[in-house]
Amino acid sequence: MGYLSDIMKIQVEEISSLNGTLILPCFEGCEKPPSKTMNEVDRLTRTLIKKILGSEDFIGKSEESMNVYGGGNKAVIVGLGKKDKFTTKTARDSGAKLFAKLNKKHGKTLTLRFSSDWKLDTMNAFVEGMILRDYKYDKYLSKNDDEDNDNSPYNLHVQCTPKNVKPLSELCEESKNIATGVHLARDLGNAPPNDLYPMAYANMAKDWAKGKDNVSLTVIDWEGILENKMGGLENVGKGSSRKPCMVIFEINKPKKGKGNPPIIVGKGITFDTGGISLKPGASMDEMKYDMHGSATVFGLMQALHANGHSEHIIGISCMAENMPSADAYRPGDVITTYSGKTIEVLNTDAEGRNVLADGLWKSGEFNPKFIIDLATLTGACVVALGHEASGLWSNNDDLLEKIRAMGAQVDELAWPMPLLPAFEKEMTGSKIADVRNLGTSRWGGSNTAAAFLKQFVPKMSDDKDAEQYPWAHLDIAGTAWGASTNATVAHGATGVHVRTLYHLIKNDK
Repeated sequence: MGYLSDIMKIQVEEISSLNGTLILPCFEGCEKPPSKTMNEVDRLTRTLIKKILGSEDFIGKSEESMNVYGGGNKAVIVGLGKKDKFTTKTARDSGAKLFAKLNKKHGKTLTLRFSSDWKLDTMNAFVEGMILRDYKYDKYLSKNDDEDNDNSPYNLHVQCTPKNVKPLSELCEESKNIATGVHLARDLGNAPPNDLYPMAYANMAKDWAKGKDNVSLTVIDWEGILENKMGGLENVGKGSSRKPCMVIFEINKPKKGKGNPPIIVGKGITFDTGGISLKPGASMDEMKYDMHGSATVFGLMQALHANGHSEHIIGISCMAENMPSADAYRPGDVITTYSGKTIEVLNTDAEGRNVLADGLWKSGEFNPKFIIDLATLTGACVVALGHEASGLWSNNDDLLEKIRAMGAQVDELAWPMPLLPAFEKEMTGSKIADVRNLGTSRWGGSNTAAAFLKQFVPKMSDDKDAEQYPWAHLDIAGTAWGASTNATVAHGATGVHVRTLYHLIKNDK
């Protein structure tokens, strides 16, 4: 798969030989090249760099850069801003923005030199920014034979002080492996819906699982959905000729018992017309991104497996295509979900919550440690938070805080939102069914959607007063695509929360 073959190749080493173009990051106010960073740079290029740093032509402000040509070497001087305000976020963004400025003249071999001023976490973040930005989706672009199309991966030589070589090498290897998951999630999100439909996703998952001894994959196809009475998936997907399915990823399944795994559930609407409640035509093409929750699930599985994750983990993708037809479900229908609870359908475009109802309930069969669902669920969340943060709701304060903190740490913000009893009362106020799939007004739409999902979070036992499993909901409608301020993404799908969830699961002991 392309997300593996195209990934940047990284070698961490002591400052030694210069390979290809020199990348020289400098803090604001740097008036001469940091110690040893000019090693093996030819005399003319070295003189030019010293002259630039000693002049007012280059101050070192954030996003400032200057190409150095004319000598025997090529170099790019990169401004980082003030040293005392430098964080992992600014480091990651600096790496990404630098990569975005590279062109054919710089070549595919780079030497990035860090001075002794750098800390491990900021060095890794800078490299991570470059890796994440090193992505393009050009599968469907025609290429002429006479064009200079160099699709070979970048070779990045990362050079630092001797004491940092081993730990930085380990961090960069982990970041590169995580990026394979992010890039896979982007590939899935960017794929055109005529090629990526529910069972196409399932077949990709099957191909991915082949040869991985610690991975098991279960696909519940159309017949299985009918047999299991998964009414959420059945009704949302039955209007399409390309039927729905549920894909269950399991890594490190225990030989005995159910285990106690974290479970990640993703909404996977491969194209959303709105169904009978048809969406407006403008920007409907973007509804191919409506499967990004399931893209993140798949990408997370790739990231965890690539880094040798040794604990039990499950991902569940709820895949369907929401189309209008004579067979489609209708406003006014009452559908029975996998849990046995009924839903009054008031709008067929509120479909993501219906398929998640089945996925959440399915999670309860695996004795989950906690459940996290991701969904491009509501436009209301974009109205509230823009493209800067995902909405975050939870029935467990500890889980909510862990997700919020980890999202902040990796710069994939998750903003806590209210899950008030009034919202639950509103969504359970149907006169003819257990739950309604739309609130009584337009107000607080992302909150009522989360309150709907909470009705399908399973309890820890059959006791009447049993508590629900810890659960959190991430509404990624604003962050899955269109995030123009995200420096690590050029365009299209973002692969959001693969990194958040990877680090959350890795560090959850």
